Amino acid sequence: MLLRRIMAFIAGAVLIAFFLPAGAESAGGYDPAHPEYLEGSNLSCTSAILINADTGEVLFEKSPDTLCYPASTTKILTALLGLTMGENDQICTVSDDALAIPDDSSRIGLIAGEQLTLRDVIYATMIVSGNDGANVIAEAVSGTIPAFVDLMNRAASAFGCTSTHFANAHGYHDDNHYTTARDMAIIARTAMQNEEFRLVAGARSYTLPRDNMSSSRGLSSTNRLIVNSERNEGLFYEYATGVKTGQHSAAGYCLVGSASREGVSLISVVFNASTDGNRYRDTVKLLNYGFSQYVSTSIEEIYSMNPRIIEITGFDLDDPQLGKLELNLVKQDTKTPDLIVTTAEQMLSWVQNLNNLTHTEYTHAFRAPIEKGQVMGTLTYYPTEGNPLVFDLVASRSVAARERLAPTLDEIIEQAMNDPNPFPRVTFELVFLYILLPAAGILLLIRLFRLLRGKVRRKKKIKTINPQERYYR
Repeated sequence: MLLRRIMAFIAGAVLIAFFLPAGAESAGGYDPAHPEYLEGSNLSCTSAILINADTGEVLFEKSPDTLCYPASTTKILTALLGLTMGENDQICTVSDDALAIPDDSSRIGLIAGEQLTLRDVIYATMIVSGNDGANVIAEAVSGTIPAFVDLMNRAASAFGCTSTHFANAHGYHDDNHYTTARDMAIIARTAMQNEEFRLVAGARSYTLPRDNMSSSRGLSSTNRLIVNSERNEGLFYEYATGVKTGQHSAAGYCLVGSASREGVSLISVVFNASTDGNRYRDTVKLLNYGFSQYVSTSIEEIYSMNPRIIEITGFDLDDPQLGKLELNLVKQDTKTPDLIVTTAEQMLSWVQNLNNLTHTEYTHAFRAPIEKGQVMGTLTYYPTEGNPLVFDLVASRSVAARERLAPTLDEIIEQAMNDPNPFPRVTFELVFLYILLPAAGILLLIRLFRLLRGKVRRKKKIKTINPQERYYR
């Protein structure tokens, strides 16, 4: 089944390459039934990128190095630094400086002097994209907002960003506050490797508990990619795991998305989309394209395409397969995952080269009788990372032994060793092997000795002339 999927994928790619007219996608638009044929022109955004979250491999890009304003996607780095550089339970007191934000800013609604834990502030900041909360995080971590912004720039540089500069902690427009889709993907990938951040990024709602100045407040995420509701129909993505929206007149509509499916984790960045809805549609197109590039399988599924077949000796002559026995693969530790996720082309190579990635050791003689389910040996798979996985090679059927078949010498010895009687029982095999056969050998040797001795005597016996028979003339 897997091989058919791989071949279908490759065949489809060949067909589209040869028969799809040049520029057809650009002219005809995007086909949701074929997400694998995505082109840059199918996206409304100015800049975009899609990467594998585990490896960092770039799967798709559209002007990924164009300088863009990130708007509130900036808060990805702000929240990450809050989680890694601060203490979750530390009490943060809201200052007047933290509340000094433009009137049109998105905000949590914090009050000067209000006291909350850093964890609460981080969740609230990410869920409702509060600029006031971002400033509170900055002061909690670095003491002052400028010091925190300096930390952000140093962190981005350390992550590998080469075209990024932050001017504030929240992303409100500033001409000197910019990044690229590629750099933001690097930041988001680093953030999503943090377990606590993943929980924050995927939160659909959060309740701020009652504090010294405010009663409890229920908050709902602004990220329609992860919120399943009638309002978000067509924008919700069932595999989405985060992460952050952003919007400003100068930045357009921005969205950093993440999703996981069947062992594949992706991160997408969409900058400067034309509308709120289009940033989600562009993101879904990118994620669907990414998932279309991968195949998920397992060692058992790969093995099943070319299973081990051994030949059993001493099988019953009525055996329909004449002693051929297929071995099934059974994982010894069922809790250990053996999922393999890679591209379709790479998967085909896996199928063809499984023998080079495994070691087979047989532990049972290939001789009937064999019972179904009997372990005949082991197959060990050595992944590029992690510990080896061991599988049992199990008989897929029973193979009956041939009737009246003489036992092997090993079987005779085994029977003798297991016999409780110290004196072996008299059997035909015993008499033949230990009495008749040795006696026949001795008689044969005596016969040969006598024959050789007789030849030697005949050679030594020479006829002599009798003098009485001589006469002279």
